[in-house]
Amino acid sequence: MHIIDSHFHWRPRSLLEWACKSKGYPRAERDGKGGYVWMIREGYSVKIRPDHPAWAPLEAQLADMDALGHDIDVVCTIGPLSVYFSELAPEAGRDAAMLWNEEMAAAQRRYPGRFWGTAAIPLKDTKIAIEVLEHAIQKLGLFGGNLPGSVGIDPRIDHERLWPFYKRAEELGVPLFLHPTDAVFADILEGYDDTLHFSLGRVIEVSVGATRLILSGLMEHCPNLKIMLSHTGGALPYQSGRMDKNTKAAKLPRPVSEYMKRMYTDTVSPHAAGIKFAIDYYGIDNVMYGSDYPCWEPKEALRLIEEINLSEADKQKLFVDNVRRIFGLPHMHGKEHMRALAAGSAAAE
Repeated sequence: MHIIDSHFHWRPRSLLEWACKSKGYPRAERDGKGGYVWMIREGYSVKIRPDHPAWAPLEAQLADMDALGHDIDVVCTIGPLSVYFSELAPEAGRDAAMLWNEEMAAAQRRYPGRFWGTAAIPLKDTKIAIEVLEHAIQKLGLFGGNLPGSVGIDPRIDHERLWPFYKRAEELGVPLFLHPTDAVFADILEGYDDTLHFSLGRVIEVSVGATRLILSGLMEHCPNLKIMLSHTGGALPYQSGRMDKNTKAAKLPRPVSEYMKRMYTDTVSPHAAGIKFAIDYYGIDNVMYGSDYPCWEPKEALRLIEEINLSEADKQKLFVDNVRRIFGLPHMHGKEHMRALAAGSAAAE
């Protein structure tokens, strides 16, 4: 079976080495054991193990995909680290984002048709955000941008100053992948070895971020803006009626649920009933298969989808057609394309 995974994480180590050169926060420090400590802010840091699979060589990660017995191509997203680029000073954020985006473009060239990259966008300065987005899409050939749930520790991704950036993303026709971070909610959800934050905090953040984009009027202002919500849309689909009931004071021309259903989502939920409800709520045309690899086991992600008993036509949409349409991916089959390139090289020799 041919599958395109819309929620896949690979992080180039060059970003960690770059972050080690920073003096303030955020920054990275080598731990002397082959790993790093990500210093998010004073008093709050995250250990990055040398064997953490997200930082593993891309070749090893694609080998893991091969072991599943399917032809799997991947769309690479940043995940929680997407906020890092917006926590830096504007020029430093631009430089770090350019480094990430160049790495994504290089990986696309190494694995044509099999690996698709999305861009880091620093949001602290709107002009720089637009410049980085345009460079990533028009010059490097990436296929989307990454949107954190907050701009640094400021939760307002809906701030009026950012509307020109969203308008440009709409004009370019590229999706913005909204993924929660560790910048907000961590304090009130501390303890229990971060399990409360990881299990609930990130769901809250992506839900709040998406709702801000709606209540601000941005989704009305940009009717063709593509927002992709991670993790089956967070809590939003399951609270749709409450959202309509309690948001009338925002004076939007349409119910909030109409804007929610214009967004896209993935199947990243370790719960078959949750995946099915996301498909029922958003519609099969707005949902893409995602594994959240390496944060979740792709074998389990695929098994849960089999429990839903989708038709073959709906599986084709979920696994391939929707992600191609939403991200604007060329009609390449990764492994077949790689084999054709290899055969061509061999013939030339």
